[in-house]
Amino acid sequence: MYEAADGLREEFAQLEAQLSDPAIHSDLAASRRVGRRYAELTPIVKSLNAHEQLTADLAAARELADEDPSFAEEADGIAVQLAEVEDRLARLLAPRDPNDSADALIEIKSGEGGEESALFAGDLFRMYSRYAETRGWKVEVLDSQETDLGGYKSITLAVKATGSPDPENAPYGVLKFEGGVHRVQRVPVTETQGRVHTSAAGVLVMPDVEATEVEISEGDLRIDVYRSSGPGGQGVNTTDSAVRITHLPSGIVVSCQNERSQLQNKESAMRMLRSRLVARAEEEAASAASAARRSQVRTVDRSERIRTYNFGENRIADHRIGFKAYNLDQVLAGDLSAVITALQAADLAQRLGSVG
Repeated sequence: MYEAADGLREEFAQLEAQLSDPAIHSDLAASRRVGRRYAELTPIVKSLNAHEQLTADLAAARELADEDPSFAEEADGIAVQLAEVEDRLARLLAPRDPNDSADALIEIKSGEGGEESALFAGDLFRMYSRYAETRGWKVEVLDSQETDLGGYKSITLAVKATGSPDPENAPYGVLKFEGGVHRVQRVPVTETQGRVHTSAAGVLVMPDVEATEVEISEGDLRIDVYRSSGPGGQGVNTTDSAVRITHLPSGIVVSCQNERSQLQNKESAMRMLRSRLVARAEEEAASAASAARRSQVRTVDRSERIRTYNFGENRIADHRIGFKAYNLDQVLAGDLSAVITALQAADLAQRLGSVG
């Protein structure tokens, strides 16, 4: 576990030197990249240093205990601290997604269920927005297609942390397990006879990557402009400010119409395209991996049903890990901490198992 300790300490010292150099702060992308890696290594290096110190203290205490039995109790206390540090290091050094330290883009699309599905997509949007607020994260809507009743055919939001959090507290590392089909069971507002309907919305969670991290050739893009539209398809803009970008090699299509200018919409659409390309690469890598190595807690895939929201029973159930709770009202109000903690624990167990 500790073979790479010297290399990590050396990298940490280099990052520290870079962050103290005023020149790097003139390049926002580079500064953010270095800051994220520094935040990722900080708890690892602190734990490595603590492990080294405690190991030395334990050896000294045991040596003294041979001559003075009173030191035996001190040695036992140090051994407990050392075990705790070793457990922490095992978690920190377990293989993880290199994008865990990134901010996140969340794309929510209505699915089966028509207007009811669109309304549920709106519920999911508000749930994630409120959860982000509890974490002190900033939410920005990049694109949305609203329906007449206030739901969403689709909505894409960026979730951004303040500063450079460690991977376990960064938006993508926390929210990535939300990707998949979310199913709702309730009586829709459009239902006149009180019958329970089942509908669904798809969620895709992607890392929000810098322009320098994904190489995209202009020759691979087809860019179309059109007039923005509001609920029901009504025109809301007299100029062709909306932008649709097609990435020809992959066939990925992204669009943005929320900004006032064509340039701003293009920038947001490119941001979405970069994230979609990274997500596509991750999905292909996961598909290529052997079944034994594939994570039990799936990410990215929007075709897999992952969760059910039952309003009649006030129940939320995550089907991947068998999680069940009867506080759906609180979850939709943004209290996602219990289910997210359970998903992170299941993922950690899988990653530690892959090390063994």
